[in-house]
Amino acid sequence: MTSLPGGSDQGGGSTPERRIHVCARCGTPADGPPPATWTCSVENGVRQYFCDTCSRQNLRAIEGRLDSSWW
Repeated sequence: MTSLPGGSDQGGGSTPERRIHVCARCGTPADGPPPATWTCSVENGVRQYFCDTCSRQNLRAIEGRLDSSWW
């Protein structure tokens, strides 16, 4: 049996890594998981998050399924 680095077979690290999500349009950070008011979009296989302000400003483009490069 092969062990993972860090001496544990359950993931290697003792503390989970904290991710900071950033709005792909304006750069507003969200510490931890993105708030429920943010929009998630998958464009070209990449998951992007947009803050509630940018989502509201571009609602019609989002509903029309236009990539964020068109906004």
